[in-house]
Amino acid sequence: MFTRSNSDQEGQMCVLDRNCNSGLHCETCVANGNLRPRCTGVQPIIPTSKYAWLTTHNSSAMGDLSATWSIILAHTNQQDTVTSQLNDGIRGLTLDMYAFQNDIWLCHSFGGNCYNIAAFQPAINVLKEINSSISRSQPIRNHHHFHRGLCYITSPRGLTKVFDASGLMKYWFPVSRMPKNGGKWPIS
Repeated sequence: MFTRSNSDQEGQMCVLDRNCNSGLHCETCVANGNLRPRCTGVQPIIPTSKYAWLTTHNSSAMGDLSATWSIILAHTNQQDTVTSQLNDGIRGLTLDMYAFQNDIWLCHSFGGNCYNIAAFQPAINVLKEINSSISRSQPIRNHHHFHRGLCYITSPRGLTKVFDASGLMKYWFPVSRMPKNGGKWPIS
């Protein structure tokens, strides 16, 4: 005998809101390319800029040894990998990116320069880790990455190139839709 519950759980396909458990609604998510409606708890009622996001600072700053093989003298903020942080519910990552060794590196530095003693690793490594984590998320979750030190990236289209190479460009919020003059972030 097959029994079908009256309501579906988050992430399961649905037809109408009443097919979903209490607190969920039936909706498609164009952002992840899946047009089949699923039960979701996220409802775009208020602008994204009005949410609070659990965020880590210098999210990938961990370990004692740089990828340059120098000992790290900069502050190490984290005990967990970025993947562990995302699995534990962190939805905002701050990553300080600098031009370093003809590439873009994650660096916890000062004065606009990255040094061996503060250079953790090439940014591409962590961005690929983020992409892998987002790709495995079912249903897709909101992730916000705050990149500081963008003025320290001197190569033309450097940030765009590293996002392209990591596979994260498909999640990049279009610059044309970004709010101007302190405006509210859009709902979707």
